Amino acid sequence: MLDNVTINQLRAFVAVCDQGSFSGAARKLARAQSAVSHAIKALESAFDVELFERNTRKAQLTAAGRSLLPDARAVISRTEEMKNRAGAIAKAGVPQVSVAVDAYFPRTHLIDCLRTLQEEFPTAAINLRITTMQGGENLVLEKVCALAVTIENVPEVNPQAIERHWLREAEMVTVCAPSYPLASTPGPIPVDEFGRHIQIIVTDNQPDAEKTQQGVAGKRQWLVNDLGAKRDLLKAGLGWGHLPRHLVAEDLAGGELVELERRAWHIRSLTFVISQRRGHDLSPCESRLVELLGKA
Repeated sequence: MLDNVTINQLRAFVAVCDQGSFSGAARKLARAQSAVSHAIKALESAFDVELFERNTRKAQLTAAGRSLLPDARAVISRTEEMKNRAGAIAKAGVPQVSVAVDAYFPRTHLIDCLRTLQEEFPTAAINLRITTMQGGENLVLEKVCALAVTIENVPEVNPQAIERHWLREAEMVTVCAPSYPLASTPGPIPVDEFGRHIQIIVTDNQPDAEKTQQGVAGKRQWLVNDLGAKRDLLKAGLGWGHLPRHLVAEDLAGGELVELERRAWHIRSLTFVISQRRGHDLSPCESRLVELLGKA
């Protein structure tokens, strides 16, 4: 009977668990609720066990269901890996790169890498997306992009479907305009003092994204969804914030921004990682781009 189990039945099982109801699973899978119910019944028949309690209003797993859920997730994950690997094999001869790059990544270095890639693969087609936070991994998950340059401490969109590999780091500095009150504060500035002023923070503009905020000092925050906008607001004297040193080097040299010294408050360097779908074999062109991006 187990030979009759289908991947769609397993997807329905996992979707009901994740959504907490048959109706929610139907919406998630864009299928009729009756089709989801039929898939679960067929799966229970194949396994000869009940996966959900029948005397509750919510989709509550039985002991057997709880035990089999990790196996169902693993089968789906391995199936996706196989599909991705097959797709990569089919496209092995096509010199194309689709990559999402976080806005915090050094732009000059990115351009230099693409220039070198163009010289080495002159016929390659490049699909480049500039994203923030979880945006890049969402594009990888949706198969819009094969790769994403992501910040390591941004929550993973789907660890079962996406794997990450270390790429490089970038130093962060705390800055404000010379006219902003913090610029005239003598000596290293404690966290409490930062918290009394407006901090400008870049956040993800995708409605379902898990939010993460690093290096936040207090509740006085202005949120923007664009790194360039954050830089402009800081230069206009509307607040303070953390930015990559490479992005504000000219502003600091020209006096449009000043670097603030923090007291007993360490801000780690940004660690960038390469995100890709599990089972995706990099093409020679993709491998070369990752190699170039990782060089200092």
